[in-house]
Amino acid sequence: MSVAAVAADRSVCAPLPVLGRDVRVPLVTGGEVDYAALDYAASAPALQRVWDDVAAYAPYYGSVHRGAGYLSQLSTDLFENSRRTIAEFLGCRPDDQVVFTRSTTDSLNLLAAALPQGTRVFVFETEHHASLLPWEQRADVAVTYLNAPRTPQQAVDTLEKALAEREPYGPALVCVTGASNVTGELWPVRELAAAAHAHGARIVLDAAQLVPHHPVDLAELDADWVAFSGHKLYAPFGAGVLAGRADWLQAAAPYLAGGGASRKVSRRTDGGVDIEWHTTAARHEAGSPNVIGAYAIASACQALTEAGFPALIAREQQLIDRLRAGLAEVPEVQVLSLFGADAARVGVLSFVVEGWNSSHFAAALSAEYGIGVRDGLFCAHPLVRTLLGTDPQDPGECGAPEAAPGERSLNAIRVSFGVGTPEEHVERFVTAVKELVAHGARWNYRTEDGRCVPDRA
Repeated sequence: MSVAAVAADRSVCAPLPVLGRDVRVPLVTGGEVDYAALDYAASAPALQRVWDDVAAYAPYYGSVHRGAGYLSQLSTDLFENSRRTIAEFLGCRPDDQVVFTRSTTDSLNLLAAALPQGTRVFVFETEHHASLLPWEQRADVAVTYLNAPRTPQQAVDTLEKALAEREPYGPALVCVTGASNVTGELWPVRELAAAAHAHGARIVLDAAQLVPHHPVDLAELDADWVAFSGHKLYAPFGAGVLAGRADWLQAAAPYLAGGGASRKVSRRTDGGVDIEWHTTAARHEAGSPNVIGAYAIASACQALTEAGFPALIAREQQLIDRLRAGLAEVPEVQVLSLFGADAARVGVLSFVVEGWNSSHFAAALSAEYGIGVRDGLFCAHPLVRTLLGTDPQDPGECGAPEAAPGERSLNAIRVSFGVGTPEEHVERFVTAVKELVAHGARWNYRTEDGRCVPDRA
C-alpha cells in the first residue's frame, strides 16, 4: 500500500489506543491540557490491547514449568507460547533461541558474558551505553571502538577495514544499533551483517529503537542475535529479549546460577555438587521468570503484526515529515544528524535551540504546554558530544545537565513518538517550539538537583 493510499484511509491512520491517552496535566500558567507524551524512545506507553490481555490473564497467574496445578500448567503454556510468538515476530531460524531477560541492557550483558574467551568486539562510538559498555566487563575480551560514520556506506567501509586488520584472527562480534536512540536514523544492518560474516565475525543487533517502528527479521537481515526491551515495544513490564544463535549461549556458563537453569544437581562423595545445566533457553533464565512480562511482549508483537507494519510506517512517516517541516521553519533549531537530512529514520529526533539551555527548553515545554520530551545526553554520551562538536572530556551526565538555565551545557532535546501518537501532539509540539523561540518562556525557572524546574516560589 502506498503512503498516499494509507493517508486516504482514516481508519488505518488512526493511532493505536495506548494507556494515558486521556491523562490531563496542569500548566503553570493555569488550566489543564491533555498530556502529549513525546518520549517514546525512553519508554513507550503500553498498548491498551496489551493491558487488556494482561488483565485477562492475571487471575490465572501461576508459577511456570514445575507446577502440577491447573494454573501452573496454563501459565507454562502461556509463557512458552509467548516465546514462540516472539520468535515468529523476529523471523527466528529453526535453531535460534529466544531468551527472556529484564531489558536490552540485560540481554547484551548476557551475550557479553557468553562470548568465547579472546573474542574481539567491534562497536561504533555512536551506540547507546547498553550496547557500548557491556563488553568492557570481560577482562579476556578486547574491544575496538569505531569512529562515528557520516554515511551508511562509510559505516560499512569502516567496519570492513577494522575486521580485515584485526589480529589475531579469532572469534569476533560486531554490535550495532538498528535505529539511533538520538537521531532516529536507520543503520545499514543487512550490509553490516554481510561485512561481518565475510570476515568471519558475528553480529548482534540492538533493536531497542527499531523493533517498535519497523519489522525485524533475523533471517532476512542475516543477524546472529537481536536484543530489545518490552518497555520500548508498548509492553512496559520489565522484560526483554535476546534471540538468536544458540551455540555460544549453550557453551557458556549460565548467566545466573539457580533453579530453572539447572537440569540435575547431585551431591558428590567429596562433599561437593555436580550440576547439569540446561542447553535450552532455560540455561540463562534462572529463577521464577517474568511470565506477565513475556506475555506482554508477545501481546504487543501480535498487536503490531495485526495492525500491519506498512500502514504503521506510512503513518509515522507523515508525523516525521510534519515535525521536520515545522522545525525547519525555525532557524534557531539545529537538528542533530549523522547521515544527513535525507536519511531514513524512525520517530526519534534530537535538536538544540540557539540561545537556550536544552533542559530549560524541555522544562518549558512540559510546564507551559503539557508536552513531555527528554533532554540530556540520552545514555549515548560519545555520540551526542560528536554531534554537538564538544570536547569528549567535557563533563556531563545522562539526563542531568549541570548548567543553569541560559548557560552552556552539554545536552540536547529529544522528541520521539510511535503508534499511539495523535497528530495533535506533534502539531502542538511544533507550535510550542515556535512560540518559545519567538517569545521566550512565560514562567521563571530554576535549577534543582541538576534539573531545570518551574520556580513556584
